Amino acid sequence: MPSVRVRESDSFENALRKFKKQCEREGILSEIKKREHYEKPSVKKKKKALAARKKALKKVRVSVR
Repeated sequence: MPSVRVRESDSFENALRKFKKQCEREGILSEIKKREHYEKPSVKKKKKALAARKKALKKVRVSVR
Protein backbone atom coordinates (compact mmCIF):
# COMPACT_ATOMS: atom_id res chain seq x y z
CA MET A 1 0.00 0.00 0.00
CA PRO A 2 1.66 3.24 -1.11
CA SER A 3 1.79 6.08 1.34
CA VAL A 4 3.17 9.57 0.96
CA ARG A 5 4.13 11.91 3.74
CA VAL A 6 3.04 15.42 2.92
CA ARG A 7 4.77 18.40 4.47
CA GLU A 8 2.95 21.62 5.25
CA SER A 9 4.87 23.40 2.49
CA ASP A 10 3.93 20.81 -0.19
CA SER A 11 1.09 21.61 -2.52
CA PHE A 12 -1.63 19.14 -3.46
CA GLU A 13 -0.12 18.74 -6.95
CA ASN A 14 3.26 17.78 -5.50
CA ALA A 15 1.66 15.28 -3.12
CA LEU A 16 -0.35 13.76 -5.96
CA ARG A 17 2.77 13.51 -8.15
CA LYS A 18 4.66 11.77 -5.32
CA PHE A 19 1.75 9.35 -4.82
CA LYS A 20 1.59 8.49 -8.53
CA LYS A 21 5.35 7.91 -8.63
CA GLN A 22 5.13 5.65 -5.57
CA CYS A 23 2.33 3.64 -7.20
CA GLU A 24 4.41 3.28 -10.36
CA ARG A 25 7.45 2.06 -8.41
CA GLU A 26 5.40 -0.57 -6.60
CA GLY A 27 3.93 -1.83 -9.88
CA ILE A 28 0.32 -1.17 -8.98
CA LEU A 29 -0.63 0.31 -12.35
CA SER A 30 0.84 -2.58 -14.31
CA GLU A 31 -0.95 -5.03 -12.01
CA ILE A 32 -4.26 -3.26 -12.64
CA LYS A 33 -3.72 -3.40 -16.39
CA LYS A 34 -2.93 -7.12 -16.17
CA ARG A 35 -6.11 -7.85 -14.24
CA GLU A 36 -8.32 -5.65 -16.44
CA HIS A 37 -9.05 -8.47 -18.90
CA TYR A 38 -8.96 -12.22 -18.51
CA GLU A 39 -6.19 -13.99 -20.39
CA LYS A 40 -6.37 -17.66 -21.13
CA PRO A 41 -3.47 -19.68 -19.72
CA SER A 42 -2.29 -20.54 -23.24
CA VAL A 43 -2.06 -16.84 -24.11
CA LYS A 44 -0.15 -16.12 -20.89
CA LYS A 45 2.27 -18.93 -21.73
CA LYS A 46 2.89 -17.56 -25.24
CA LYS A 47 3.48 -14.03 -23.91
CA LYS A 48 5.88 -15.34 -21.30
CA ALA A 49 7.83 -17.31 -23.92
CA LEU A 50 7.98 -14.27 -26.21
CA ALA A 51 9.24 -12.07 -23.36
CA ALA A 52 11.91 -14.63 -22.50
CA ARG A 53 13.02 -14.78 -26.14
CA LYS A 54 13.24 -10.97 -26.33
CA LYS A 55 15.20 -10.85 -23.08
CA ALA A 56 17.65 -13.47 -24.32
CA LEU A 57 18.19 -11.64 -27.62
CA LYS A 58 18.75 -8.38 -25.78
CA LYS A 59 21.27 -10.08 -23.49
CA VAL A 60 23.14 -11.46 -26.52
CA ARG A 61 23.21 -8.05 -28.19
CA VAL A 62 24.57 -6.36 -25.08
CA SER A 63 27.25 -9.00 -24.53
CA VAL A 64 28.46 -8.71 -28.15
CA ARG A 65 29.28 -5.01 -27.74
